[in-house]
Amino acid sequence: MNKLINDNLYETRNNLITEITLLSDAQFNSKPDMNKWSIAQVCHHLVLVEEASIKAIAWGLKEIDNTQKERKKIHLILLDRTKKIKAPKIVEPDVEPFEVQQIIDLLNDSRKNLMTFLSTIEDKSILAEKSVKHPAFGELPLDQWIEQIYLHEQRHTEQIKEIKLLLDARH
Repeated sequence: MNKLINDNLYETRNNLITEITLLSDAQFNSKPDMNKWSIAQVCHHLVLVEEASIKAIAWGLKEIDNTQKERKKIHLILLDRTKKIKAPKIVEPDVEPFEVQQIIDLLNDSRKNLMTFLSTIEDKSILAEKSVKHPAFGELPLDQWIEQIYLHEQRHTEQIKEIKLLLDARH
């Protein structure tokens, strides 16, 4: 896989883990307000998105249609946190509490699954040629599905930093 994408996946995940490692389970599961997700839920959402992305890419690889789809400026959309994107039901987090270590394990598992899956794709160039419908972006080339994993994670890491500040302000 493209070294830049690999480095971005690695670096973004490390930043995320750094943000959550020292939290108590109480802080981790505390919601800044009733209509917002806890940090635990944000992280669970990231696990679900990574798992759903693997499925979408796998599905897209089986598609016969190879018409070149338009590349989207997904970084502009995902990194602009003024624009809210409603999570599809399939990637909505559980409501019951999580332990920090439990989520770190889930994040590690989903990342390992992603990397293992990507390593099985012999001809990586096919990822730029095939596409699958993304809930927020419409038809999205498969290589951009991989990019959206770390861009989406960067977006939510910023959200986690904000939640931590809000939680600190309450104490």
